[in-house]
This record gives sequence, structure tokens and C-alpha cells, in this order.
Amino acid sequence: MSELLPLNTKTIWAILNEEIDDDTVNKLVWDCLGYHYESADSKWNLTDVSSEWRDEYSEPPNFIESRPATVKLTRSIPQENKQLLKEQLGFKGYKIGEFGPRQTRRATAANWLLSYMKNTGLTE
Repeated sequence: MSELLPLNTKTIWAILNEEIDDDTVNKLVWDCLGYHYESADSKWNLTDVSSEWRDEYSEPPNFIESRPATVKLTRSIPQENKQLLKEQLGFKGYKIGEFGPRQTRRATAANWLLSYMKNTGLTE
């Protein structure tokens, strides 16, 4: 995989504000889940992927296009981290009529990444 954006609140806001593309959002989540592409072999290295993801997704899912994958991502966020976008960033959500499934899935990815940052001690 090419160089990823740094995992920080600026990147989380860029996801929410649609300033970075869906592919980059997916790559950030994939990297945190442990999916690493081996270009020499042209396949995914799953060594660092937990069995709960590896067993269901031998290749990383497209979280922006796949509702089931996004539901699984949502369920994997610890309960105490479910409202991090609001509590930590002050994100008020999208306005009615200005969002659809794509924006909702991007927000889920952003919240999951924020939860990942909190759980792993990543700070800016």
C-alpha cells in the first residue's frame, strides 16, 4: 500500500468533510485492522488480522460500499467509544437531506478510527 495519511484528528475531520477519497478511508481502516498488501506476491498478508475479521474477510472489505462490513465495524467499537465523534470532536452529525448511506459509513469509519486511536494510545 502507498503511504497513508497520519492517523490524527485532522484526518478524521477530513473523512467526515469528504476531503479524502473513499479508497483512502478504506486503506486507513484496513491498515489498523492488520490487512497489509504484499505487492511482491500480489496478495494480502493476514498475519496481523484478528480471526474475527480474517475468518469472514480474507480480503479487506470496502466499508463504504458494504453495509454488512460497516455493521461489523460498528459492532466492534467498544460501547464507551460509540459517541467519540460527538464527545471528542464536537461533530454534530450531518443535516437531514444532506447525507446518505455513503456519509453514514464514512462517519462509522471515522468513529472506529477514533476509537482505535484511543484504545492504542495514539495521540497527536
